[in-house]
Amino acid sequence: MSKAITSQNTDYSKWYNDIVINANLADHSAVRGCMVIKPYGYAIWEKMQQTLDKMFKETGHVNAYFPLFVPKSLFEAEEKNAEGFAKECAIVTHYRLKTNPNEKGKLMVDPEAKLEEELIVRPTSEAIIWNTYKGWIQSYRDLPILVNQWANVVRWEMRTRLFLRTAEFLWQEGHTAHATKEEAIIETKKMLDVYANFVENWMAMPVVKGVKSANERFAGAEDTYTIEAMMQDGKALQAGTSHFLGQNFAKAFDVKFLTKENNLELVWATSWGVSTRLMGALIMSHSDDKGLVIPPKLAPIQVVIVPIHKGAEGLTKISNIVLPLKEKLEQKNITVKFDDDDAQRPGWKFAEYELKGVPVRIAIGERDLANGTVEIARRDELTKEIVSINELDIYIENLLINIQQNLLEKAKKRMTHFTTKVDSYQDFKKTLDEKGGFVLAHWDGTSETEEKIKEETKATIRCIPLNNTPEKGLCVYSGKESTQRVLFARAY
Repeated sequence: MSKAITSQNTDYSKWYNDIVINANLADHSAVRGCMVIKPYGYAIWEKMQQTLDKMFKETGHVNAYFPLFVPKSLFEAEEKNAEGFAKECAIVTHYRLKTNPNEKGKLMVDPEAKLEEELIVRPTSEAIIWNTYKGWIQSYRDLPILVNQWANVVRWEMRTRLFLRTAEFLWQEGHTAHATKEEAIIETKKMLDVYANFVENWMAMPVVKGVKSANERFAGAEDTYTIEAMMQDGKALQAGTSHFLGQNFAKAFDVKFLTKENNLELVWATSWGVSTRLMGALIMSHSDDKGLVIPPKLAPIQVVIVPIHKGAEGLTKISNIVLPLKEKLEQKNITVKFDDDDAQRPGWKFAEYELKGVPVRIAIGERDLANGTVEIARRDELTKEIVSINELDIYIENLLINIQQNLLEKAKKRMTHFTTKVDSYQDFKKTLDEKGGFVLAHWDGTSETEEKIKEETKATIRCIPLNNTPEKGLCVYSGKESTQRVLFARAY
């Protein structure tokens, strides 16, 4: 019996949670606000991780690993960064438990095991990394440093949602050091392009590239570049960020280098990251009321083959056709599952693989063998067709490419539908309430106006698009002069 999924139109939040749970992606844990990523969900994350890791290495980056704990004094060194994350920090104060004399079988913190200095469980790693870089960098010959780490971080969120916002999550964080401002800015923009490439061409999710306003900027950055995506419910989601940190962390940790001209100068820095939040974006970009929809490039199982037979003899006949086909597909780097397990009926399997978002399902019975055909169901369109067994491997290969492209095109059309230009505050609010999506509107450039709009509408400036064309106008809120439109939206 298939698991019930709440309709998007009935309750979008419950629809999302139903898919996460019923498709076996993740589960709540015994730790408040933390999640267990289940094997099927982790398999998708692994594909994301492997693809991004390859892209990072192709752009000259190498992986390293830095400690989970940050001494409080180091965390405080860059003031803006510390203030920005202070409310979300988890702190280690003691290093030992002991038996509680008043409660048998219970443990208590040993008051004599208090740490000399409190440790912050990393919410981000700039502090510990730049303290380390001080020992790595002496001269221009030591630069650039192009390091990435795959890690977990802790941000003590009060309101959590699986994948989208959890107290602990997985991510990667790049931290680079450069001799010049120009080099660092080039790096910042390059990594934004890497993220945009991955999200559009692997996740089939179009994005708007832009720069954040001062209010939305990463704490401790000079500039934050972002890719913003649009979900099916008309809310935006920040899919990745790349930060130009200037010399802020170099100043905080006294990281200087000797130039070719024998001058001592501060190093220039960047940091950039994406997280398991991309899993949430993937779900909300493509899935439907039947369950998960996964772009073929990220699907743990790209093709599932379900035999329909009576008895062992029928299965043997089908297997003789299926196994050579499976081998041909695997030679094309297509992941295939031949589900010949008799524990469940074919109808149950069809519903289960539909729920799990497997892009292509092949059903083959003894009658199909006689006709030299199979039934192929594509998950993105929920359509079926009868296809000849001859050259089926080539057909499947092309079908997967077609599904990947189709999902991207559908998402692009949705983004176009959800992007609206407005020129008055009345239309601004009406669009947000009745349609949602991205609202392109003039803004006077002040933090005060941005805060007022956020307070009154819950919409934030998602970004100032990089492809913006200058356009004179009047701010929708204050009526003051503006030189360009910016992208507003309500967001996750």
